[in-house]
Amino acid sequence: MIDHDRLFKELLTTFFVEFLELFLPDIASTIDQNSIRFLPQEYLADLTSGEDKMIDLLVEVKQLGEDVGFLVHVEAQSYSQSDFARRMFFYFARLYQKYVQKIYPIVIFSFDEPRRSEPQSHSVELPGLKVLEFNFAAIQLNRLNWRDFLNQQNPVAAALMAKMQIAPADRPKVKAECLRILTTLRLDAAKTRLISGFVDTYLRLTKAEEQLFAEEIGKLDAVEQERVMEIRTSWGEQAERSLILRLLKRRVGEVPESLITQIESLPIEQLEALGEALLDFSSMADLENWLAHS
Repeated sequence: MIDHDRLFKELLTTFFVEFLELFLPDIASTIDQNSIRFLPQEYLADLTSGEDKMIDLLVEVKQLGEDVGFLVHVEAQSYSQSDFARRMFFYFARLYQKYVQKIYPIVIFSFDEPRRSEPQSHSVELPGLKVLEFNFAAIQLNRLNWRDFLNQQNPVAAALMAKMQIAPADRPKVKAECLRILTTLRLDAAKTRLISGFVDTYLRLTKAEEQLFAEEIGKLDAVEQERVMEIRTSWGEQAERSLILRLLKRRVGEVPESLITQIESLPIEQLEALGEALLDFSSMADLENWLAHS
């Protein structure tokens, strides 16, 4: 199962300004970037389901030259839901009641199907009186053409192209283009892995597609090819470390942070050796002993 909420939250928290610049440039240009503050997790009672809802992202910002701030509420919706616009109003009302601040609501619709335009407003109207008209900014990825973002020097574009409208035959090319854009951004290693991991998660290629992907990479110039291969190698190692940590948790229980730090610093050869050795572990002592003698 893909943890859509976590992936999108990591992406938007890391590249919040770039996200606004890409999709909402008018609001992005008014924000004082030094004022951005990510608020703690908010849990709201979802009145439509009776369950608690964790708000995906809530950010306090100020406009340039203004002392009073406002909130930006972002929801990443990974499946189509008939009453979603109404639910967004409920979230807005609860947040507005709590913070008594202006709120700019944004939804990223990230599902593949259906491709019809999703509602982005909720209203209540009676004869002679419009009681309520609530609107939110909507970004529906499956209605955006990935080709329109090829020239965007933006990490969010490099990531979200993987979730846009893509013809099946274009999947290898889109993945190559996502990584090509990424090579031009000169991000640090952690941010590069975040984007490449996002792309790898949502554009998992078949063996046949991998061959076409390699052909697309071969069309790049030599420098770009080298950088793409470095990104893929780095992501592959990170994915392997994550897998080994998950397997260790299943074998010996929750791994202490001190041991995780040791594991993450292992060179790839020792990491592969640990992947084989852990199959014989039955306790945390086995892991500690292996690390002590590795």
